[in-house]
Amino acid sequence: MHTKNVIAALTALAQDSRLAIFRLLVQAGPHGLAAAKIAEGVGISPSSLSFHLKELLHAEMVTQIRDGRSLIYSANFETMNGLVGFLTENCCGGNPCSAVCAADCSTAEGASS
Repeated sequence: MHTKNVIAALTALAQDSRLAIFRLLVQAGPHGLAAAKIAEGVGISPSSLSFHLKELLHAEMVTQIRDGRSLIYSANFETMNGLVGFLTENCCGGNPCSAVCAADCSTAEGASS
């Protein structure tokens, strides 16, 4: 993943509503959710949702498909995994993680929710 794309992704996620939208879409899985369900799930108005989804689309953090008259949004797992990979590619100096580093990583995973 290129630095420009990483910055765009992090910028898009660095806002409360967009982060909540993205996390909801990750939970929904690859089938995604209709815009109305997203607005309901995160508790924001449709006009605000439209603005935030546009930012996430621009950063390629979500995808959009039309299903009849509805727009379905899904987390872009390829971009998400690329971002995580970029952030962790130099973990432990690029060497396989030691027991200490691996324990720190698993502790951090358990603490995030």
